Amino acid sequence: MKTVMNGDFAASYGAMTSDVKFVAAYPITPQTLIVEKLSELVADGELDASFVKVESEHSAMAACIGAQAAGIRTFTATSSQGLLLMCEVLHWAARARLPIVLANVNRAIAPGWSIWADAQDSISQRDTGWMQVYAENNQDVYDSILMAYKIAEDNDVLLPMMVNLDAFFLSHTSEVVDLIDNDKAKEFLPAYDPEYKLDPNNPRAFGALTSPEHYFEFTYKMFEAMEVAKKKITQVGKEFGDIFGRYYDMTESYKIDDAETVLVTFGTIAGTAKESVDRLRKEGKKVGNLKIRVFRPFPTEQIIDALKNAKRVVVIDRDYSYGNEGAFYTEIKGALYDANLRIDTYGMIAGLGGRDVSTAVIKEIVEKAETSEPNKTYFIGVKR
Repeated sequence: MKTVMNGDFAASYGAMTSDVKFVAAYPITPQTLIVEKLSELVADGELDASFVKVESEHSAMAACIGAQAAGIRTFTATSSQGLLLMCEVLHWAARARLPIVLANVNRAIAPGWSIWADAQDSISQRDTGWMQVYAENNQDVYDSILMAYKIAEDNDVLLPMMVNLDAFFLSHTSEVVDLIDNDKAKEFLPAYDPEYKLDPNNPRAFGALTSPEHYFEFTYKMFEAMEVAKKKITQVGKEFGDIFGRYYDMTESYKIDDAETVLVTFGTIAGTAKESVDRLRKEGKKVGNLKIRVFRPFPTEQIIDALKNAKRVVVIDRDYSYGNEGAFYTEIKGALYDANLRIDTYGMIAGLGGRDVSTAVIKEIVEKAETSEPNKTYFIGVKR
């Protein structure tokens, strides 16, 4: 059923379509609409789930950990400072191998206080062991929630997943979203029944003290799980497409076959970049776009294959790793270097704090790359 909804509601309905049984809720702008809508769906009997109001984002994730450990499919949502407050328990959820799904509305970090979009919040959590997806539009948000459970709950993965959507550009912007029939969704995503869970009739120990003799191996198992997740994400994206007609993968290429300049983007900037590519092509510039949809696990192999013939690679980061460069830029360069591809690269920091990245800005970025020294970082649109 096609309906018009904002990105926050797309996340709410994605959780409902996934038949979640436990929702931990704490409000923070611009995420609040997600848990508000879920509270309505539970109160109206449309979603058969426990809805728990907690006193902080830290408590929200702690509650999800408890419910998931008991074998319950759980969901929560947050944004910005709230995600930072969760940091301790994000690590716990991942190392406990709990396939929790979290919707994070990407919002800039304070101070100065901002409620607008950038990815600093989720980028700062990239080493917590969570898989990370960055949605381009509201349909992507909805579909990604459903696929996230299918991927995370796989016995060879068992890692939590974070679905990220840009504040206001998606969270409060309405678009057409095609909702999936609940019966068809259950065929795609069966009920959650984990092999290992808290059960008084089958007692086990969870999260106990681990000596140096074994701790290393737990980390290695997470490495193996992330490697499996790469294949699983591609497999689930294809299966989803075969059933529902919308195909997903870790990356998405747009007009890169003959491109001399390839833009690398994520989130909503990817959609603007495609329009920019079309406009620049009309001006005779051979430009293409590579969207990074999944940042963790990092799609190294797909990136190398997509960029191997480019003359220059221009990475647009809506984030900044202080004292270095954009996080996506660092990892793109690393992938190219490991593949022995000596391509001119350009790191472009743009759109921080919700600053608009329009087609005009992307044209400026391309022109900057064409006339500037490669292998450096440039801040686009700084007011001096």
